[in-house]
Amino acid sequence: MSQFGKIIVIVGVFLVVIGLLLSYGKNIPILNKLGHLPGDIIIKKENFTLYFPWVTCLVLSLIMYIILNLLRR
Repeated sequence: MSQFGKIIVIVGVFLVVIGLLLSYGKNIPILNKLGHLPGDIIIKKENFTLYFPWVTCLVLSLIMYIILNLLRR
């Protein structure tokens, strides 16, 4: 049961950090560019806009991979 408690604490801390970044992220310059990286696909037509941030997804996946590997050790 102690392993489950550690997981809940880690998830809680992660959610608090994400909440703080969402609340105060506009003041951090690197977070302002996170949704608008070169390579993100934006298609605008008359009544249609498609936004697919695939480069942003790759960057976030890489960051999460590194963080989770550091936590696993």
